[in-house]
Amino acid sequence: MSEELGTLYPTLESNCEDLVLSSKKLFQAQQGKGVPEFYETLKLKLNTKVNYEYSNVTKSNELADSLHQEFENIQTEIKDQKKPENKRQIDKIIEDYQKDKQKETKLSKLPQQFLKFDEKTSATQTNNTYIQNEKQIAQNKSLVAVNPNEHQLSVIEPARLGTVMVQKIKKIIKPEWHAPWKLMRVISGHHGWVRCIAVDPGNQFFVTGSSDRTIKFWDLATGNLKLTFTGHISTIRSVIVSARHPYLFSCAEDKTVKCWDLEQNKMIRDYHGHLSGVYSLALHPTLDVLVSGGRDSVCRVWDIRARQQIHVLEGHTNTIDSIICQEFEPQIVSGSQDSMIKLWDMTSGKCISTLTNHKKSVRAMAFHPLEYTFCSAASDNLKVWKCPEGTFLRNISGHNAMINSVAINRNNVLASAADNGSLYFWDWKSGYNFQQINTIAQPGSIAAENGIFCCTFDQSQMRFLTGECDKSIKMYKEDETATPETHPIDDIRIEYANQNY
Repeated sequence: MSEELGTLYPTLESNCEDLVLSSKKLFQAQQGKGVPEFYETLKLKLNTKVNYEYSNVTKSNELADSLHQEFENIQTEIKDQKKPENKRQIDKIIEDYQKDKQKETKLSKLPQQFLKFDEKTSATQTNNTYIQNEKQIAQNKSLVAVNPNEHQLSVIEPARLGTVMVQKIKKIIKPEWHAPWKLMRVISGHHGWVRCIAVDPGNQFFVTGSSDRTIKFWDLATGNLKLTFTGHISTIRSVIVSARHPYLFSCAEDKTVKCWDLEQNKMIRDYHGHLSGVYSLALHPTLDVLVSGGRDSVCRVWDIRARQQIHVLEGHTNTIDSIICQEFEPQIVSGSQDSMIKLWDMTSGKCISTLTNHKKSVRAMAFHPLEYTFCSAASDNLKVWKCPEGTFLRNISGHNAMINSVAINRNNVLASAADNGSLYFWDWKSGYNFQQINTIAQPGSIAAENGIFCCTFDQSQMRFLTGECDKSIKMYKEDETATPETHPIDDIRIEYANQNY
C-alpha cells in the first residue's frame, strides 16, 4: 500500500504544476487590469443619469424631421396651386422663411421660421439647462428646449451654444429708508492722530487713544474732557472697555497690552509676549479672555486675571489689523494684511476656516448686533459673511478707498470710514448707499490730514463718533427733520447674485 502512494504523489504534484502553468498562460494577458464592467449595467447607469439630469431637454433630430416634412408638404401644396387649410398661417411662414433665409447661420434640417430664440428672463425659465453633445457640435446642430411650465419651444443658435448654459437667479431687495446723519460736534484735545475709540457700556463716556501716547476720557453728553491716562511709550492703536469688569484695555506699538482699573484710575496689569507692535484688541463677551494681534502675525489669547497666555493662534502671514469676538462659534475672527480672514476655535486654538475672497488687506471687521453675520472691509469690497462656517453672502460695493473702520447699529445702518476722509452710510440688507460725507480738516491742519482712522456707534445707536487724522473727534447724529419725502430713496433696486469671488 505504501508503495502505491509513493508512486501516486509525484503524479498529483506534476498535474498541479501543469494546471498552474496553463492557468497563468490563460490569464496572463489580463494581469493587472480591472474587471470589465458588464455592458448592460453600464448602459442602464448612463440612461438613468441622462434621464435624471436632462429630462427637460429633447434632441432636435426627430422634431426637426417632422417640422421639415411639414414645411415640404406646404411648399408642395403651394407649388401645385392647392389651397391649404390655413392660408394666413402659411403666408406668415413663407414670409418668415424668406427673411430668415438671408441669415448667415443656418440650422441643419430645421427651418428657422419654426423656432426662434426666446430671450425672456422670467423666473420660470431660470431652471432651463441647454446641453449640446459631441455629435451635435461636429454637425453644427442646435438643441430644442421645451419649458414644461409654459410649453414654449426655444432654440439656441450654434454661436451661443456651450457645453452647459444655466441662467443665474438674481435677488432683488428694496432698500429701507434711513434718516441721513449730520455733524453735531467737533471735539479737540489730542496732540496726535486719534487712532482708536470705544464707548462705555453704560453710555456715559467714551475713550480715545492717540499717537500722542495718551488715553483720554470724554463725557458723551457734553464732549468735555474728564480724565487722561499716560503709560504707553508709543502710538496707541486700540482701546476697549469691559462690560463685565471696571477695566479698560489698551494696546500700542510698544509691544505691550495694558489693563487699567477704572475705579482706582491706574494701570494694574501688563500682558507681555508680542514680538512687535500690537494693533488690535477684542474682549470675549462672556469669558475673562482677551485676544490681541499685531505685526508679529499671530493672535494671542490671554487670561485677564492670571496674565497668562492661553493660546497662540498662528496662520496669518502678515500684520493682523482687526480682531472681533462673540459668544457663539466662531468665537474669534481675525483679519490680516495678507487679505485673509481666519475663523478660530478658542477651545483647541486651531483655525476652523480660512476665507480668501478678499484681494486686498482686511483692515476692519464688525459683527451685526442682531444677526448671526459679520462684515469685513477692504479696499476692494465690503463683504458680508454668515456664521458659523463663514459662508459668503454678498458684496457691498462702491466705497473705493482704503477702509480703516466699519460699524453696524441695530437699525441696520452700516458705516464705513476710509483713509481719504470719506464716510459712507449703507442700508445693511440691500447694500444701498444712502449717504456720503467727506470730512473737512480742521483749521491749522493740512488738506491731506482728513483721513478717518476709527468709528463707532454709541449704545443708544443715535450718535456716531469718528477719530480722525486732524487730531479731532467728530460726533454725528441723525437729522430729526428728515422724512422719506424730503430725502427720498432713488428709484432703483439693488440686484446681486450669490457669487463667490
